[in-house]
Amino acid sequence: MTKKLITIIVPVLNEEDNILLFYDAVTSVINKLDNDFEIVFTDNHSEDETFSILKDLSVRDKRIKVYRFSRNFGYQHSILEGYKKSKGDAVIQIDCDLEDPPALISTFLNLWSEGYQVVYGVRKMRHENFFLKKVRYFFYRLVNLLSEHELPVDAGDFRLVDRKIVDLLKNTNDAQPYLRGSIALMGFNQIGVEYDRKERLYGHSKFSIPILFNLAIDAILNHSTRPLRVASFVGVLVGFVAFIGTIVYFLGKLFYGMEWPAGYATIVILLLAGLSLNAIFLGIIGEYVGKIYKQVRFKEGVIIEKFIDNDQLK
Repeated sequence: MTKKLITIIVPVLNEEDNILLFYDAVTSVINKLDNDFEIVFTDNHSEDETFSILKDLSVRDKRIKVYRFSRNFGYQHSILEGYKKSKGDAVIQIDCDLEDPPALISTFLNLWSEGYQVVYGVRKMRHENFFLKKVRYFFYRLVNLLSEHELPVDAGDFRLVDRKIVDLLKNTNDAQPYLRGSIALMGFNQIGVEYDRKERLYGHSKFSIPILFNLAIDAILNHSTRPLRVASFVGVLVGFVAFIGTIVYFLGKLFYGMEWPAGYATIVILLLAGLSLNAIFLGIIGEYVGKIYKQVRFKEGVIIEKFIDNDQLK
């Protein structure tokens, strides 16, 4: 039987201290497996020696391919470009920092051979401060609550994807993709594998709080219009309360001769509350309009500055 080709895609950004460790860890696993492999690195325009190290490594191992972008296009685009450049019957995405264990690659492949088209890692434990853990916990559940479709909870981008799904992903032309959500919405046979995430040994995470916040916004906007419906519902609710208040006021004035206090403070509070609601819901609408604007202006994905394939530097 012909061996299956498996592609491992690895997005990197300033990972000069981790590449060789990652390579040793991954090859120690895949060299024992009865498959052919290619390893595709997508370099998001690293400013350290990442590309040089990958270039030297590709001379040692012809399975390695490297695509260096002309600038930093973002993590999601880096993963997507890896899917587009892959040739494998199945594609495994894993980060270079070794927080996700390469040993699970064999488990992913076993489940794939059993008929699962998507096998994704579910993080049981991760080495982060208490605040960030709680933020992530509530983020995943908020996205799932707002989404019109079921999304895996506590699942990242460490996953195996079948070629059928990869071919569908190649048609993605989104200015701000959220791939873990897009893959989940495709359906097919999917399964999660729980694991404990390890601590990064070298370098630092590229996911700052602002980047995580932007990712959260993309996740919500890509998979839900419910915030717009909430805005409409609250608007109707506030209007209904105002209508009832007006009726009560006139009934009390006309039939019961009630004298209402001047209520200066009440008026000010209500005005401020109304302005705040308007600002909040205009902001929600603005996020959707901004996303539409970016998508309309979006022409293509990443720009490849250099690539290494078959020992040739282009």
